[in-house]
Amino acid sequence: MTETEAIRVAVPRKGRPLEAVLERVADVAGSHPAGSRAHAGDADDADDIAGVADEVISTLRHEKAITKGQVEPAADVYQRLATYSDLEDDYAPEYTLLRDDRRGMPRRIVFDSLTVDVDGVPVQFVGREEPFRALRTHEFALGFDSADLVLEEVVELEPEGVGSLADVNARIDPMNTDVRVVSGLGDTVYHTLMARPEILPPGADLDREFVADYEGDLCISPRYERLVEAVLGTRPLEGVSFAYPDDDREEEAAIADVGLGVYLTMTGSTAREHGLILGDHLFPSETVLMENIAESAELSGAERVREALAAEGHETEIAV
Repeated sequence: MTETEAIRVAVPRKGRPLEAVLERVADVAGSHPAGSRAHAGDADDADDIAGVADEVISTLRHEKAITKGQVEPAADVYQRLATYSDLEDDYAPEYTLLRDDRRGMPRRIVFDSLTVDVDGVPVQFVGREEPFRALRTHEFALGFDSADLVLEEVVELEPEGVGSLADVNARIDPMNTDVRVVSGLGDTVYHTLMARPEILPPGADLDREFVADYEGDLCISPRYERLVEAVLGTRPLEGVSFAYPDDDREEEAAIADVGLGVYLTMTGSTAREHGLILGDHLFPSETVLMENIAESAELSGAERVREALAAEGHETEIAV
């Protein structure tokens, strides 16, 4: 381990958001100037760090398949955990056990930590179940989590919707939290307007203006109610009532029954199977780098790490 104290960055323990972070770490290693050292395990170049990232991703996908009963494990969970771990190497990836919420609550191996030099600064990426909340409680200066959580929890609701990351940060009450969004990683699916074609007047577009003139039910997942209000704004939602899918139904099927709704899409194929047309992408659901500005101001090297981890040339834009 280098003598410089490592900067700790909170990251998800599993899933696509963690994979996006690991891919970003590999990209950062590849962009170091000549003479800088990018260290992970015995790695001293970008290829080795990319290999470590791929190893963690592959391991966690394998463990997910075991947890879901898709793969028969060759050893018990403690033996696998011991096989994956190398506690003698400060730069090797570490894993831990959690109870999964599937039936029977099986133990699941998830990400714990990985230390990498970022622009000459040792950075320890630490797995957390709720990275955003860990930043809010000042446990970390930097972290990655879903952009959705910011709108669901801390963005103030206003008559007009949000249109950019700057808008999102501007609507965070500084008395509520010191956390701000820095940059998105581009691992994007979208909260998208979708509707049965017959509810649209001839020649009309399925966009925010249509919702502003619409009166009736809008079908959404209950957890996204505040997000939808923040993105669309409260004024366009006057005259709109939220409807929610039953627990045992696909969201797209429920939207088809209601006529109009908002749900996550990647290709939109499931929505089309239910006879729905796709409209505006309202908000990108992606992993974002976040900063607790009160903590980072007191942390040496935090600005360098933040600038290195922020995806160059990529800013989350929200269509308006």
